[in-house]
Amino acid sequence: MSIIVQIAVSPQQLEDLDFILGLALKKEKLRKKEIGDWRIRKRSIDARNSPIKINLQIELWLLEELREQIPPYIPQKVHNAKKVAIIGAGPAGLYAALRAVEAGFKPVVFERGKDVRERRRDLAIINKLQKVNPESNYCFGEGGAGTYSDGKLYTRSKKRGNVLKALEWFVHFGADEDILVDAHPHIGTNKLPKIITSMREAIIKNGGEVHFNSKLTDIKINDAAIQAIQINNEKWFEFDNVILATGHSARDIYYLLHHKNIKIEAKGFAIGVRVEHQQTLINHIQYQKEYDNPYLPPASYSLVEQVDGFGVYSFCMCPGGIIAPCATEQDEVVTNGWSPSKRNNPYANSGIVVSVKPTDLPNYKKDDPFVCLDFQKYVEKRCWEAGGKTQKVPAQRMIDFVEGKISTDFPKTSYQPGIVAADLNKVLPALLAEKLKKAFVAFGKKKNGYYTNEAVLHAPESRTSSTISVPRHPITLEHVEIKGLYPCGEGAGYAGGIISAAIDGINCVDAIVRKQVSTE
Repeated sequence: MSIIVQIAVSPQQLEDLDFILGLALKKEKLRKKEIGDWRIRKRSIDARNSPIKINLQIELWLLEELREQIPPYIPQKVHNAKKVAIIGAGPAGLYAALRAVEAGFKPVVFERGKDVRERRRDLAIINKLQKVNPESNYCFGEGGAGTYSDGKLYTRSKKRGNVLKALEWFVHFGADEDILVDAHPHIGTNKLPKIITSMREAIIKNGGEVHFNSKLTDIKINDAAIQAIQINNEKWFEFDNVILATGHSARDIYYLLHHKNIKIEAKGFAIGVRVEHQQTLINHIQYQKEYDNPYLPPASYSLVEQVDGFGVYSFCMCPGGIIAPCATEQDEVVTNGWSPSKRNNPYANSGIVVSVKPTDLPNYKKDDPFVCLDFQKYVEKRCWEAGGKTQKVPAQRMIDFVEGKISTDFPKTSYQPGIVAADLNKVLPALLAEKLKKAFVAFGKKKNGYYTNEAVLHAPESRTSSTISVPRHPITLEHVEIKGLYPCGEGAGYAGGIISAAIDGINCVDAIVRKQVSTE
């Protein structure tokens, strides 16, 4: 059994591996010749006090012990195996497909958007020409929303084994092993496409199928069980197991399920604005006297405040990042953030969002599954109108927003389509604006310098999670009313990021495996 040692070093000492090993050995009263191998198991920054420390968890193996290796991904050849349909090639869908190949099933993936290479062209058109392709954008296409929206791999999942498996598969397909070590692992939008391509190639090489430009348009149910699916309003395909992993922005899927009398439910979500500061300011706030320490990464932050009974918090904070246009229709605007792997852009951005429940909304009606979705659409369209009915977004300096003043000028923004001065108090519903104003003042008291007119609010940040849940059985993971239909990932309300979605994809295939075994 290995030995786990907790130590702390300075940022400068982090690169001195001999020093780190020596410190761990000293703490355990061991000599170097007694150690067969070692590694840094976990790494996190502690900036609460000065000097800043790097907390390390060191794993040591004695001479007679074997170091644990990353378990290999071992696929089976599934060209002629039993088929399972997977709708969506985001993290839930891709991991479901990888797990299916590993388990001996033939995954047939249908993705409405394009592959990662082709998808880039549509993203460039959104940024430069402000034209949205409703089937290929920052939300739809190979890899899902996570491909071009930062690549954070942090999850609050308590099942560490599942998290490690998901991270290890990322490493297997090309990610740096640092993601297994960092407390808040991050790949970077610039590196994710190559990794996702490798995943797809492995699926196809071993007998799976991946079809792009292939949108689910109808479902055939027989005797309360899935029978077939229709793609692109044309061809029908028979499947008795369908994993629905379409992501939180595939609104047409919710309408389809409702039309087919397949139960869906309204789900609370969070909505607000995306705030951009200069990264140097965030470094000053978080690192204080060590703000320019070259051994420290660009600083991030996490904020939360209770305002009038509503939770207001930072979401998807992107140090050294860029704000991206994430609309899926032409008559709406949506923002999100992403960072390259080096996080070396001059801006820091984060969603600051208000958590809302269906019953909080003015248009709430009992048993209306679309109450939150309708509110989300309303806010996105209001912001689109305020931005001039393009992909420019309405914006306001932070203190101007709190004081109700329209900003007369702006610092540079990373949001490429551009921003338009507006009073967000009049654009956003009062339910959101009033909570956000109080939260910004409170955040300024927690983080000296955060509340500043050099920060610019971009509206809206609205696609934080699904506004609808698709209920499923807690054990079989099948829809509560339809056998063989597996609601999966963020779009169904069972995940909140890349890793949790990936884990849910694996879990859905495992449920199919259990069902198959029980019937044999």
